Amino acid sequence: MKLKILAAAVMAAFGSLAHGFTPFVVKDIKVDGIQRTEAGTVFSYLPIKIGDTVTDESVAAAVKALYATGFFKDVRIEADGDTIVVSVDERPAIAQLAFSGNKEFDEAALRKGLKDAGISESRIFDRSTLERAEQELKRLYLTRSFYAVRIRTTVSPLERNRVAVNFEIEEGEAARIKEVRVIGAKVFSESRLLDLMSQTTTGWLSWFTKDDQYSKVKLLADQETIKSYYLNRGYLDFAFESTQVSITPDKKDVYITLAIKEGEQYKVSSVRLAGEMLVPEAELKALVQIKPGEIFSRQNLNDTSRKISDRLGNEGYAFANVNAAPEVDQAKREVALTFYIDPGRRAYVNRINIVGNSKTRDVVIRREFRQPESAWFDRTLVERSKERLTRTGYFEDVSIETVPVPNQTDLVDLNVEVKEKPTGNITLGAGYSQTEKFVLQVGISQDNVFGSGNSLAVQGSTGKVNRNISASFTNPYLTADGVSGGFDVYNRRVDPTSLDVVAKYKSEATGAGIRFGLPISEDQSVRLGLSFDHTRIETLPDSPPQYIRHVQEFGELSTTLLTNLTWADDRRDSVLYPTTGLYQRVSVDVAIPPAEMRYTRASYQWQRFFAMSDTFTLLLNADFSYGVAYGGNSYPFFKNYYGGGIGSVRGYGDNSLGPRVLNTTTGQYEAIGGTRRVLTGAELLFPFPGMKENSKTTRLSAFFDGGQVWDTDSTTTSSGPMRFSTGLALTWVSPLGPMKFSYGFPINKRDGDEVRRFQFQIGQVF
Repeated sequence: MKLKILAAAVMAAFGSLAHGFTPFVVKDIKVDGIQRTEAGTVFSYLPIKIGDTVTDESVAAAVKALYATGFFKDVRIEADGDTIVVSVDERPAIAQLAFSGNKEFDEAALRKGLKDAGISESRIFDRSTLERAEQELKRLYLTRSFYAVRIRTTVSPLERNRVAVNFEIEEGEAARIKEVRVIGAKVFSESRLLDLMSQTTTGWLSWFTKDDQYSKVKLLADQETIKSYYLNRGYLDFAFESTQVSITPDKKDVYITLAIKEGEQYKVSSVRLAGEMLVPEAELKALVQIKPGEIFSRQNLNDTSRKISDRLGNEGYAFANVNAAPEVDQAKREVALTFYIDPGRRAYVNRINIVGNSKTRDVVIRREFRQPESAWFDRTLVERSKERLTRTGYFEDVSIETVPVPNQTDLVDLNVEVKEKPTGNITLGAGYSQTEKFVLQVGISQDNVFGSGNSLAVQGSTGKVNRNISASFTNPYLTADGVSGGFDVYNRRVDPTSLDVVAKYKSEATGAGIRFGLPISEDQSVRLGLSFDHTRIETLPDSPPQYIRHVQEFGELSTTLLTNLTWADDRRDSVLYPTTGLYQRVSVDVAIPPAEMRYTRASYQWQRFFAMSDTFTLLLNADFSYGVAYGGNSYPFFKNYYGGGIGSVRGYGDNSLGPRVLNTTTGQYEAIGGTRRVLTGAELLFPFPGMKENSKTTRLSAFFDGGQVWDTDSTTTSSGPMRFSTGLALTWVSPLGPMKFSYGFPINKRDGDEVRRFQFQIGQVF
């Protein structure tokens, strides 16, 4: 006798069997209807096992359990004697996802978006899945302002109960912001407020920046930026009265209208500190960034709270809380501020826990830490540790979280999470400069060899003037206290015969050296080096007499034993894009016996960065270089300094400044460099128009350069006074490498000076 149980839909609706039957013990279970699903999968979800006694209730529960898996669109259970027969009708599985017509997003991005929504190949397919997929794709396109996007879906059945889903996408055109209005602005001009916004109307760089595409998230961020602008200037009652975003019927243009209420400007009437200060009150008052009589500023308010909290953190109070309580007098338009200080309990650092370093060894990270375990918590040391980890270049991101130890009131853990980035690099590329012309480059380097923190590099480049082959190795922690060590080997060829403005000769140098670095403080270091150099000089018939005399005195081959002492002080806030801070460097090279040539070269480089505003950075720089022979020797001409061009005095030809000699063959005066060089300059750096202030890869600058090269040789022409120039420059860190462009105007050029207004360099030349 067979007893058929109702289908799953009926079971779910009524919760009971239509027909009862006498309970029995299950001796066997069979599964029918499966094509892709393994029988074991059905058994794992089936609550009835062999040996169980089945009842109406247990059968109903089994049907519901199998149906709830989502694998089946119909489930039936039949009894055949003492055997349970489970019959299922499987839902199809997605065998493949295909896309057509997509241009704004590549296929990988679309697949990722669907996967995040729970839709991918090999998953169960049903109509709700299809609708969810279409909505997710539309959501992706709406984030890029494609409001007119249309998606047609085709489902094709395949063998083994599978389907292929094809999404045919008609993207249409992205909606552009046609107009942005700020209504109610009186104190500040509407144009000034619009400049604060990241979203704007279509400009000449919008094809690249996408700043004319509407985004709700970006609009909220823009509103917060405008609000902060007012609050930082004393307008405590500022508010947005309404925000309207409308789109035209053809879904091509977006109009944004912000209605604001500025209110009145408030001044600070008084500032006082309250609570448990623990450090001298005078010291905390010195940290207050907002004074009585000044215009109220929320930023200064927050900076004061942060500085006081950080100061207490330096004393071990890891969770010091500083709250500012304003008392507003609307009639007088004044605000009285009270900073309530709650230092909490002083804490020791229990453990420093490191995660995220799958390649870099723990010891490489720990040796950069200035906050030790089992010592008082010191926020300054923690921040210094984070800065040092970031400067290693091994990590894309570094975060340090201070966490209380459970059930301990005076202990904290520092959880360090690092996100490693690739530190190995294989270079095969080309660059171009007006001096070198085309430059081919090849190299392999690893800045974190086997996670040890050591660096190894082998590089080579060849151009029309220079050919360099080098290898170097550096261990930044040769000793536990931070003494670094390394070595270099190189082969360099110089052939300036193709340059019209530089005197003719050829040289090839091969050498090797060792170096050691000694840290003096967190910002200062000293480097000691010793190298051996073997140089071959080849003069030409039209080489200057000085060059020929030098070869006659020392021969074509010269050997040099060179010592180096370098002191560096780096206090910049960033190595790549500094806005504040000081950098200075002193370097001295001395050629010592038993070398044939004996000379000294010394240089001093100084840079100072000033943050003029959130947008503009002022750079002042100076570079002084000097070379002299000693012991009755003459100074080697191939160690001369040159000036002119990018990196020197822009607007003048590359290496064209300084002493010159007459080439009797060509009748032209050619630069031979000199033993003394001075370079100075001032540069105002700012973002490229249309790239917004937060873009660091592209920066414009207005520059003022000055410099000159001199020599003591009386047979050369006089260098004359320093040359000056001014102009504009563009720096772009492109995917192909750094690109530099400048357009300079010489200010006091003399007869014979080579003027080159437009200069550029593309690609990294090393």
